[in-house]
Amino acid sequence: MVSRRNVMKAGATAGAAALVTTTAAAAARGSTPSATPAHGTHAGHGKTAHVAAVTAPFAVRMPIPPVQQPIASVANTDFYVVSTRKAQVEILPGTRTEVLTYDGLFPGPTFRVKTGRLAVIAHSNHLDMPTAVHVHGGHTPSSSDGFPTDVLDPGKSRIYSYPNKQRAATLWYHDHAHHMEAEHVFRGLAGFFLIDDPAQAELRLPTGNHDIPIMLRDARFADDASLIFEHDDFQFRNTILVNGKPQPYFPVAARKYRLRFVNASNLRTFTLRLGNDAEVAQIASDGGLLAGPTPIRSWSLTPGERVEIVVDFGAFPVGSQVFLDDAVAGPVLRFDVNRAAADTSRVPDRLSTIPALPAATKERAFTLNFNPATGQFLINGQQFDAERVDTEIKRNTTEVWTVTNGDTLFGIPHNFHPHLVQFRVLARNGQPPAPGEAGVKDTISVGPGETVRLQATFGPYLGRYVYHCHMIDHSASGMMAQMKIVP
Repeated sequence: MVSRRNVMKAGATAGAAALVTTTAAAAARGSTPSATPAHGTHAGHGKTAHVAAVTAPFAVRMPIPPVQQPIASVANTDFYVVSTRKAQVEILPGTRTEVLTYDGLFPGPTFRVKTGRLAVIAHSNHLDMPTAVHVHGGHTPSSSDGFPTDVLDPGKSRIYSYPNKQRAATLWYHDHAHHMEAEHVFRGLAGFFLIDDPAQAELRLPTGNHDIPIMLRDARFADDASLIFEHDDFQFRNTILVNGKPQPYFPVAARKYRLRFVNASNLRTFTLRLGNDAEVAQIASDGGLLAGPTPIRSWSLTPGERVEIVVDFGAFPVGSQVFLDDAVAGPVLRFDVNRAAADTSRVPDRLSTIPALPAATKERAFTLNFNPATGQFLINGQQFDAERVDTEIKRNTTEVWTVTNGDTLFGIPHNFHPHLVQFRVLARNGQPPAPGEAGVKDTISVGPGETVRLQATFGPYLGRYVYHCHMIDHSASGMMAQMKIVP
């Protein structure tokens, strides 16, 4: 379990705000009801694998994380409460595993909010370790962004405010307490944060029970079904979980479904395909809808990235079993087409207007690399220091960042995620981005020796934020830097 040994190496009225604070205080007292290697090659691993009892494939149904309901709504604001606590949950059938949770759920509850509508969330920490909540992909004031050292101590509560003044998108939230984030996320502190835009209803994409969030991750279990965490353990995290279950099945009708994928692994990259290389339509990436659908037969997700696809299960006869396969792990999810259904949804040729690229006023370069002499993961040769500002940026200015993975010797993959902003990909290794990367993103893969060029406008909020590798064991070990947005 989490221990210090493993820590290595607002628009709201005063009355409504008081309601949230009071409820959070009650939650802190415990009185509120709960609403195979794919990483690369590193040196230094001589561990003995612990293997949990084999689980029969496709023996359990994939659950859908419940949507968190507000405790109150006032004008343009919705108020929520959530607690962080340990729980015993069934992951491997017939066993119980202690995990870290939001509201006792693994994964955590889904927050489903509307663009432009303020969400105020009172978090209470029932753990014996500090936490810091980050909405990944959110345009969030620095006070609510989950800066790694701006932590919520055990037994305390605090308010996080999310204006949601951004495009509709599949985001997610997770812990970000520095040095502890890798273990906390591995043990369960993650959930979906979906921003909806009512104006998109006219597109007639699949909705409701046909709009399915899917969180993929890997895990490592001991024989007693307890989770085993070790930093940078890419070798033995070999049980793939889909919405918290190993190799589940999910019944579907013979019609179109919108599937929202997030990779919540610490280190693993997924390369997915459906059925016998069936063609599907990619409709969105990290930052929301693409300009138009892109036909694909496979798609890759490094940790933190999201992809949305539309699958027409009407192309398969009723009674079919359609497998979602990963290039390394093999089948990770089975869809059972078990009934016919009417379907008025569609995938239009035009999905959205991608925001224009303003003129950039500054260029910067960043190199990600591992120092084998010290065992440190670095950005531009430095480990993260919360007291050091690495990059100072004027608010509402546009910059081009060139990010290079310098780890060619050991072949270590990285990716890159800045807080506060989403970006456009200008080029990968000097070539235009692939269609699936041509929309709006906030996390980008950077393979060994690769270089990507990104453009972002930094604002509207002031304060300090981080940018880091989202192979989160790397950022927990120092591959992170601080930017400060100034007037």
